[in-house]
Amino acid sequence: MNKLLLSLSFLLLLAACSGDKSASQGDALQVFRYNQHNPITSLDPAFARSQTNIWGVNHLFNGLVQLDDGLNVQPCIAKRWTVAEDGKTYTFALRDDVYFHDDEAFAGGKGRRVVASDVAYSFGRIIDGAVGSPGSWIFKGRVAAQAPFQAPNDSTFVLQLAAPFRPMLSILTMQYCSIVPKEAVDKYGRDFRSQPVGTGPFKMKRWLENQALFLEKNLRYFETENGQPLPHLDGVRISFINDRKTAYLELINNKLDLISGLESSYINELLDADGNLLSKHQNSLQFLKTSYLNMEYLGINIKTVEGSSPLANQKIRQALNYGFDRQEMLRSLRNGVGKPAVSGITPRGLPSFDDKKVPGYTFNTVEADRLLKEAGFPRGEGLSEITLLTTKDYLDLCTYITKEWEEWIGIKVNIEMRESALLREMMSREQAPFFRASWIADYPDAESFLTMFYSKNPAPPNYTRYSNPKFDQLYEAALAENNDQRRYELYQQMDLLLIEDAPLIFMFYDETALFANKSIKGLSRNAINLLNLKRVKK
Repeated sequence: MNKLLLSLSFLLLLAACSGDKSASQGDALQVFRYNQHNPITSLDPAFARSQTNIWGVNHLFNGLVQLDDGLNVQPCIAKRWTVAEDGKTYTFALRDDVYFHDDEAFAGGKGRRVVASDVAYSFGRIIDGAVGSPGSWIFKGRVAAQAPFQAPNDSTFVLQLAAPFRPMLSILTMQYCSIVPKEAVDKYGRDFRSQPVGTGPFKMKRWLENQALFLEKNLRYFETENGQPLPHLDGVRISFINDRKTAYLELINNKLDLISGLESSYINELLDADGNLLSKHQNSLQFLKTSYLNMEYLGINIKTVEGSSPLANQKIRQALNYGFDRQEMLRSLRNGVGKPAVSGITPRGLPSFDDKKVPGYTFNTVEADRLLKEAGFPRGEGLSEITLLTTKDYLDLCTYITKEWEEWIGIKVNIEMRESALLREMMSREQAPFFRASWIADYPDAESFLTMFYSKNPAPPNYTRYSNPKFDQLYEAALAENNDQRRYELYQQMDLLLIEDAPLIFMFYDETALFANKSIKGLSRNAINLLNLKRVKK
């Protein structure tokens, strides 16, 4: 089916299902069109692992709580909550005006009101081994062994933790924690992935897998804005054009309202070297950029480099961190999108980030030379071979860094490419001494990054096999700390240890990149790169 037929089909579908609009009014419908270059694999929240799935699930479902654009936890299905003094009991009071989408799974096809037992069921499903949710880790070892999810009445839900874990509220904003109805899961079974029933601002209309997904407005949605019901849009059309250059051309030709991300095939057609939208597009497009909770780095497996590898030497690792220009790398290869990672593993966008309290590595060849001399390898003389593993998508960044090292501090590093899946497997099996990697926060708390270096964690997430008793002590103290400011101070102390020990080469903190039509209003920007369309107008 070609794109024109898809568009016409969607308008007809929307017109047919909208009780307050006739087919003749179809051309007046506000349909938001965006592209995902990777296809959605499931619309079941239990499988909301990839960004593509997460965005789709976010349009269709709600959780107890949600994040605003400042990454603050806000009410959603829960209108308020309390946390017991021991930090282990969370009690949520639910709204009484949230309804599931109309569906044949319910009596008379009418969606019923959400009650506390739905929350208990939804959370229990995440940790049900028979479901096999990749999100089971969010509760594993964190919730009470007995009766962790309780519904004493329809309006009250209680979450019991095994031990205090301050980031739990942030975890509950993840799409894994969306509320689903048991009736629909029972009716559709595994097909719930393609016949989702939620409470979100949009509901399912049609899914042509690998081609397009059509969503329509939920006329019974509970949230409002300035007294007006949400969402403002009549529908959403998601296409799955895997060629990013083709998607870019669709945006330019006004056949898409939004594309996300940067790609070498079109970046120079949109942005100048400093990351500004080119003048030829300024009347038709808008470029939305903000901090993104994604940290790009080169990891060093401390365990496998012990012995003969130069990377076993802390001073050499520190010298490598000083030995390349991060700012110029971002300017020349990413058109200024991203910020140099000069303040540890915790990226910009998190409330605990403080580059004054956590000074990291900058481009400083004098300091690099001093460290190499102290290590006994001035200008890299006498160092044995170092090999960096990467994938083709990051070859340009790795090539830039290795050339900088050779030019500025005399260290030659070879690059070897691997397929993404193979490299991840090698990292997990301790077969990758030096590798390119990134880490995207699962939830907006620095603990999501620092957990990568807790010695009691396997790989993933501890791909570097980093082990420092002091770091572990601080990490465990932070998990039990209920005072946010004190917890942030503990995070910052951990970051300083990572800077000193240098089990990684800090590259850059990422930024989101959304390109949208100028006619689109109300698009939000947030550091978890979550697409929210309920307040968008076209």
